[in-house]
Formats: sequence, C-alpha cells, structure tokens
Amino acid sequence: MNIDVKPGPNDTMMIEPVEVGRIGIVGAGQMGNGIAHVCALAGLPVTIVDIKAEALTKAMATMARNMDRQVNRSVISSDDRDAALARVTTAIAYDAFADADLVIEAATEKEDVKRGIYKTMMPYLKPSCLVASNTSSISITRLGAATDRPEKFIGMHFMNPVPVMKLVEVIRGIATDEPTFQSVQALARRLGKITAVSEDFPAFIVNRLLVPMINEAVYALYEGVGSVLAIDTSMRLGANHPMGPLELADFIGLDTCLSIMQVLYDGLSDSKYRPCPLLVKYVEAGWLGRKTGRGFYDYSQTPPRPTR
Repeated sequence: MNIDVKPGPNDTMMIEPVEVGRIGIVGAGQMGNGIAHVCALAGLPVTIVDIKAEALTKAMATMARNMDRQVNRSVISSDDRDAALARVTTAIAYDAFADADLVIEAATEKEDVKRGIYKTMMPYLKPSCLVASNTSSISITRLGAATDRPEKFIGMHFMNPVPVMKLVEVIRGIATDEPTFQSVQALARRLGKITAVSEDFPAFIVNRLLVPMINEAVYALYEGVGSVLAIDTSMRLGANHPMGPLELADFIGLDTCLSIMQVLYDGLSDSKYRPCPLLVKYVEAGWLGRKTGRGFYDYSQTPPRPTR
C-alpha cells in the first residue's frame, strides 16, 4: 500500500530561506566592528549594540580608519566608504534590533555572558529573525538551546581581521534548520567570504588545530625550550608562518586562547588540551596581548619587546 504523505505548512521543506536585508550585531569590539565593516560595504544596513557608548564611538572610528586604508590601497572608492559608513547605526539597547533579519552576537568568549545576552535580547526580535553566534569554540547546540528559537540559531565564526580574512566557519547546532543554514551561506557569499562547514564539536576546525599549537608554544616557553623570540623566529622561518605563535596569541588575545583551550579540555576530556600554566598566569596578570598593551610582548615600545 502506498501512502502519499504531503508536507505540512510547518515542515522545513516548505520554508524558504530568509533573505537577510538588515543586520544586527551585538558587541562593538574588534570582531563586532569588523563584521559591521564587511556587511556595510556589501550594501546591508547594520545596527551595532553595545552597553558601552564609548565602545560604539571607538568602533565607528576604527571602521572609518580601516576603510580609509582600503581607499588608499584602491580596494574601495571614497564613495563606497562614505556610503558604507552611512549604513551603520549604533545603539545601547536591544530594541534597535526590532527590524533585523539576522543578529550576529560577537560578545566575549564566555558562555554565561552569551546566555545572558540572549535572555535579554530575544523579546525584542521579530519571530522570523535569525540569530548567529561568532563564538570560536562554544557548542552551538547548547547556545541555541538558551534562546527561544534554536532552529533559527547557527554559528557564524568570522576570522580576525574580518575585512581581510576570507573564511567564515558555519556551524549547525542539532536543532538548526535547513533554511537558516542556507540563509547564512547566502549571506557569507554576499560578503565575499568562503565558508567551511564544521560539525558542532569543541573549537570547530580552525581553533581545534590552531590554538593547541599556540598552547604548545607556551609550554615550550614555560619549559625553557626556547625564548619568545626563538620560538616565534623558528616558526616564521622554519615553518613559513607569517606570524610566530606567541605573537599570534597576543594578536588573538591570551584570554580568548585560554577560553578556547578550556573548552577543548572540558569538552574532549583529553590531557593534550590542558591549558599551559604559564598561559593561565599571563591571563591572571591581565597581560592579554595587544589589546592591553602587554602579553608575550610589551607593546609600549617600538618594536615590541619580549616580556620573557
């Protein structure tokens, strides 16, 4: 006996992907303003929300400065720059996201902070609005479960610096539906990015490989295998890396590196992901890298001087 089952109106196959027209971004830091930068240049209206007004002012200045560099290199025209900056608005309250088709959360890499943001923000979003996290390591399934729309929640991990780096990791949670996935893939293409689809495992692809290498470099320093300069020079000239691992750690932020290692260690229960005690000490000291002026290098001097 043949049974003809017709899909109902709520079935995924009947739902068209959302065409993303307006973008909301949570967080005006390095990643948030970079994402706003590429979205605005792609012709999309963008609203950045941050609880600190000074962070929003700094983000707009950073975008203007970075776009000026692109104008000087003939990557974009001055008209492109002016039009893009005019598409960006800022606010300190989530009601500014009322018309957003997609909100990208680019807050600090702490799960409790992200969950708090979702709890406060969700009532202000229209029912069709998609939500993406720029998390570099935390479970998308778990984050999505903290929202009122897990089927419309997805990971969209941009690389830093966003205007320069071509890759976006796309991570589906267990509840993420196909239309949400297709909408985010289409948006990434519009932004001129190339996507790599990752399963929802700790740290995804890039940081699963990259940050343990950084952690091992910190162990090499901790155990006296080599100095900061020796380790970075060895990897630049011996492995043809554009930046040594300790310099890269400073660029990423030592707190972010530590958070990712903790996610790997907790999520995979493998001792090879144990964060180096020296990395922990630097973070406890507030030596987080370039953003604080001191990490494995002291950035108060030119050129930066190793701190160890």
